[in-house]
Amino acid sequence: MNYERQYVWSILFRLFHWALALSIVVLAITGFYIHDPWTNSVLEGGGRFPMATMRYIHFVAGFVFTAALIVRLYLFLFGNRHERILSAAPVTGRNIKNLFTTLAYYSYATDRHEHRLGHNAVAGTVYLITYFFVIGQMLTGFYMLYPESATWQSIGGPLFGIQQQARFIHYLIMWYMFIFVAIHLYLLIWNDIKSPEGMISSIFTGNKFKPKHDRA
Repeated sequence: MNYERQYVWSILFRLFHWALALSIVVLAITGFYIHDPWTNSVLEGGGRFPMATMRYIHFVAGFVFTAALIVRLYLFLFGNRHERILSAAPVTGRNIKNLFTTLAYYSYATDRHEHRLGHNAVAGTVYLITYFFVIGQMLTGFYMLYPESATWQSIGGPLFGIQQQARFIHYLIMWYMFIFVAIHLYLLIWNDIKSPEGMISSIFTGNKFKPKHDRA
């Protein structure tokens, strides 16, 4: 079968992806340290302040995380046709059909597969749910970061309750992100083996491959 190369992911989308991915890694490592420090407490006050350093790195990564989210929300509305929210969200007849056929394909119930250059409807649905949690993670983070801010307290208080409750929600969402990343990586590798469309390389180059004369 002959394939042709198609430009799918813009440079802005790829920058968003890697900024979000790297910030999640940094946030997870520093977040675990803040939650349960593994260094000797004697270091604190002895000229070195690992907790303060970890918190600073955590906060910087949090701002990168927030910037990546804002970029993705922008691309939902103004990105190319593969990046917009309606391209894969299960709100059209074609996408709802794709949702069920893709679920059947992933579960090995069928070999039928609708080729798409952008995200399929399963990915689109999971991403929408994940961005909901990402927004929650961002809001709980800023709510805890600025306890003296009347604005953030007026937003966070009604949504998350007291600071300790927000911290617990923040912690739970982190575990959701771990599960999401694990499944995301598994399906990326699975799809790259099953289909020669170049899914993994596309997030570096922006290009995917599709069969000639195939509508995607």
